[in-house]
Amino acid sequence: MGDGKWRTAGRALMRVTVVWAVSTLTMLALAGILPDFRLQSDDGDTITRTAFTAAWGAGAFGLLSALVWPVLVRALLIVPALVLGALVFFLNGSLLLVALRLIPDGRGDAAPETAVVVAAVMSAVASATSTALAVRDDEAYRRRLSRLADRRRRRRGRPSPADHGRDGPPGTVFIQLDGVGHDVLVKAAADGLMPTVAHWLGDAAGHRLTLWRTDWSSQTGASQLAILHGSNHDVPAFRWYEKETRTVMVSSRPASALEMQRRAIAHTRDGGLLTVDGASRGNLFSGGAAQLALVLSMAARRGKGRGSRAGYFAYFSDPANATRTALSFVAEVAREIGQSTRARALKITPRVKRGGLYPFIRAFATVVERDVVVAAVLGDMFAGRTAVYADLVAYDEVAHHSGPYSRDAEKVLERLDRSLALIAKIADHTPRSYRIVLLSDHGQSPGETFAGKYGLTLKDLVRAGCGLPVPRRARGTHSASEARDAVRIALHRPPEELEPEAEHPARHSDPIVLASGNLGLLSFPDIEGRASREQIDRSHPALLSTLANHPGIGFLLVRSEEHGSLVLGPGCAEVPVSELRDGEGPLADFGTGAAAAVRRTDTFPHVADVMVNSMYDPATGTVHAFEEQIGSHGGLGGEQSRPFLLWPRGMTDPLDIVAAETAEGHPAPPGGGLVGAEAVHRVLARWLHEISGPQVPVHAEGFAGADRADAPFPREAAAKDAPGTV
Repeated sequence: MGDGKWRTAGRALMRVTVVWAVSTLTMLALAGILPDFRLQSDDGDTITRTAFTAAWGAGAFGLLSALVWPVLVRALLIVPALVLGALVFFLNGSLLLVALRLIPDGRGDAAPETAVVVAAVMSAVASATSTALAVRDDEAYRRRLSRLADRRRRRRGRPSPADHGRDGPPGTVFIQLDGVGHDVLVKAAADGLMPTVAHWLGDAAGHRLTLWRTDWSSQTGASQLAILHGSNHDVPAFRWYEKETRTVMVSSRPASALEMQRRAIAHTRDGGLLTVDGASRGNLFSGGAAQLALVLSMAARRGKGRGSRAGYFAYFSDPANATRTALSFVAEVAREIGQSTRARALKITPRVKRGGLYPFIRAFATVVERDVVVAAVLGDMFAGRTAVYADLVAYDEVAHHSGPYSRDAEKVLERLDRSLALIAKIADHTPRSYRIVLLSDHGQSPGETFAGKYGLTLKDLVRAGCGLPVPRRARGTHSASEARDAVRIALHRPPEELEPEAEHPARHSDPIVLASGNLGLLSFPDIEGRASREQIDRSHPALLSTLANHPGIGFLLVRSEEHGSLVLGPGCAEVPVSELRDGEGPLADFGTGAAAAVRRTDTFPHVADVMVNSMYDPATGTVHAFEEQIGSHGGLGGEQSRPFLLWPRGMTDPLDIVAAETAEGHPAPPGGGLVGAEAVHRVLARWLHEISGPQVPVHAEGFAGADRADAPFPREAAAKDAPGTV
């Protein structure tokens, strides 16, 4: 054995010894504090004997945690992921009781509830100690994770990135900060909330920042589908009604996400951004990646949610991870309860209800999903994957309920920045170099809810315009949330069970009213095809004028048999879609590109009979969401349509890519700049192409039926062991 290996073995032995010693001291301290936890015989023992007992118990507990815990977690694959999180404390306490039983002469004993506390504290202390030692020896930490990645590669027969070294082609990590708008990011960096981002924005770090404009549907379903798969054609909103099948498509439902992905692949004839050695983590869609974890669209294909939940088990197989995340989860629930209580006590407005299950949904998004996704990304980097795309949803979930610029949301940004700092630090030690690209799928616009401002929901207003009964008291409209439906999948609860009655009309003739932030969709299921203005006027003569002239509504899109599609606005304004101009008529306040965005959506096969966009006040930047959200996105108006793209210098400027496309004959984007999520896809694909060569299209994958709309996704058949690989 060479001198280097002896030094490595010596350092490893030293780390194990230090962790064992700290765990022993922790166990001694807890035995002195907790009345139902003892390490002595009934007659008492000397200090030396007690210390020996504690050392034996700590060693047995550590060994059981290392050997038995992963087996327990793997055996619990059938248990819902969120239930597994609750079982963490019970399982850990059970291992401690077993460890105490292994102490000679029966000197160790603890009440079951005390064992849970002792095990949690010891796991947390051991994790903190191991982390501190790893920080002091980054090279050892890198080697350990690199060896784990090498073993996984050998099992799968994959080449090692070490063959190319850090001088070879770099990999690319795309981190999506869900819902973080361009202006929010700039302000957070300037205010010191995100020092890592501020560093990247500095000249020395060499990153560049640009904003891009979303499509009319400014929400994750439309944006991420186009970013990962190149097309969001026929995605008019977060949720929409399809008359031919009488179903409601919801972007955060696994079945809907799978169908959206299938349609995008059929439309583009391309497998996705990540088809070549890619990994998709925490996303709605796979992007064609072989390595999947927490990908919602895959939950519909693999049965019992295993495809979307496999990443949880890869993460929780480490008892230190499980304990740390479980403790953070409890702390986040308490934090949300405290913050919402403070908001009520100070009568902060605007405000929405934040009770019920919301504290747990928030904790899931800001703690569990963040921890699992970040750990998966780190594993991908040590495995040397070529392209990784990960979505962190924490800010979006909190901003919906607390506001985009609230103190609650700022605290989430601080914690997200620490995750980015960890990823950047790890990138210095991975087998291959990595370029870190930061982007968002949309922003958020603040404002009081439509129901809070006017005392009735959009559905109530529609029913009143149709002459139908309206409830005496306004009821809040269900809030769309990727995190909410991800929790349902984790609990094995089908999202359809919890959809509001508003999405399932009592009578076939009742209008169906759906909400996507400040974008509303109105459909008449008894009218075949897209209903015309004339048909609506014959059945409900007051409806369109009631909607168009309401102070909370900016404009409507409806088809006319005589004039073609029209945009209706206050004061009986009517403008044919073909004649729309930015800054004029009903779209006067909605900024550059609004007319083109409306025209594009008007061509979708599943555009609603009536598309309703709320008002927008350019002076305050506020909109009125048709859901229970004081920070919203989904339509036109303000910062929700202004996400960002942050990339390292040396990569081709996105605006140069747009200019080159225009020179080749592609239509120039309205108002210039980077417009639409499909354009962002082309930029990201160009960056990958510059380093790794072109991504493989569907027809080149070599599977039968590539030209069929129901053809399988590329690479899936050969990646049965891929989900959850970290």
